[in-house]
Amino acid sequence: MLRKAIIALVLLAMAGYAGYQQFTKDKLVKQTIQAEEAMATAGPEIGKPAPDFELQALDGSKVKLSALKGKKVILNFWATWCPPCKEEMPDMQKYYTAHQNDVVIVAVNYTVSERANGQEKVRTFASENGLTFPILLDTQSTVSNTYKVISLPTSYFVDEKGIVRQKYIGPMSEAFMEQTIKNMQ
Repeated sequence: MLRKAIIALVLLAMAGYAGYQQFTKDKLVKQTIQAEEAMATAGPEIGKPAPDFELQALDGSKVKLSALKGKKVILNFWATWCPPCKEEMPDMQKYYTAHQNDVVIVAVNYTVSERANGQEKVRTFASENGLTFPILLDTQSTVSNTYKVISLPTSYFVDEKGIVRQKYIGPMSEAFMEQTIKNMQ
């Protein structure tokens, strides 16, 4: 009898522990999802004007976002050391080559993260990869901070009126850019 009571008590304890484990696991998953959603929504609000900025491009010219009104803009935040950024660059170049008359790709390099000779690293990377779209240098991280960029690459799709239409975190494919721009019409 005592033996049956001990077995029942052990089984009850095991069931309670399993329930506790499942509860804490579900709670952790929920917290993780909430954190990811918060990260994805941080930065300029969809449907609101994109914050204006002016940065120097690799070629020495100045580029101001508000000067691009009238064209659709893909605003991409990236770094040369970032593997997903490197992955998306060939597709970004293909898309830009095919659509540069109606879509501008502006690649904002998170230059403060490039360490020594950051601008030269960016210049070499652009040359070696045949990049012809404007590459801007965020040497003080002011634009990256304004756009609340926490993960690279991060891209914003801005319509002809300067309104943010979509935010995307991760490497983009040419097909993704094509579809996203098409959906902005």
